[in-house]
Amino acid sequence: MKIIKLSDQDKEETPHNVDVRKMYDKKSAQAVHITLQAGEALKPHITSLDVFFYVLEGTPTIQIGDHKAEVYKDCLVESPKNMVHCIDNLSSSTTRILVVKAPGPTSKSKLL
Repeated sequence: MKIIKLSDQDKEETPHNVDVRKMYDKKSAQAVHITLQAGEALKPHITSLDVFFYVLEGTPTIQIGDHKAEVYKDCLVESPKNMVHCIDNLSSSTTRILVVKAPGPTSKSKLL
């Protein structure tokens, strides 16, 4: 058994300039933990594979294509491949999200 602690993972350098930490990174899937402080956001981008967002804490506003909704803890949001998506933390508290990409990415996301 392999146990991975969030606090042991290094912050990734990303164009979004937010706290992103890879928790799992294999060909079959990738799991990334994102922390958005109040007012922070992921910039609109496109991935070439299916993604889902699982909200661990907070009330982020998630946009997939033309659809936008405020979601909350214990909600899962699907994002089909090749769709523009972004996440905004418009609240005054911290938001934490687990992002899962399947299969694992073979190329970088395309920022818009």
